[in-house]
Amino acid sequence: MTPKKVNNALYRTTIDIGASRARQFLWYLVNIIFFKNPFNILSSTKVSLLKAFGAKVGKGVLIKPSVNIKYPWKLIIGNDCWLGEEVWIDNLSMVTMGNSVTLSQGAMLLTGSHDHTKEKFDFLSYPIVGINSVAEKKMEPYIIYKGNPAIPVLERTIL
Repeated sequence: MTPKKVNNALYRTTIDIGASRARQFLWYLVNIIFFKNPFNILSSTKVSLLKAFGAKVGKGVLIKPSVNIKYPWKLIIGNDCWLGEEVWIDNLSMVTMGNSVTLSQGAMLLTGSHDHTKEKFDFLSYPIVGINSVAEKKMEPYIIYKGNPAIPVLERTIL
């Protein structure tokens, strides 16, 4: 395999976080204490905290221990949803979960990415497009997968 060429010195990012630095810092502390914490803090407490930070959360939502949520103000969770242990929602863009959604243990929702075709590796952030993807085996590096079961749809190449 040919080595990929990426020049990290050229990398720059501009992202609209949607909150003041004080609010971001306060959420960072709350996320560590109540969400990323491996102890089983009451799910109702977590739901209330998410709402206090601007998330829209439906009824019957269960949030297990060790969940990491980047920006609650960019999160909508429908009714009767379940976030399993060690779920990571890295929502640099808006994430919307419908009703009766389960994110299984260790699931990752990542809205941020990079333009893999450019040496500068430009930052990109869009709502999730590979919804319902399920990885059932080891994935190969530099391949983009999508679907259920997840199948390779694109090889990353750097120009």
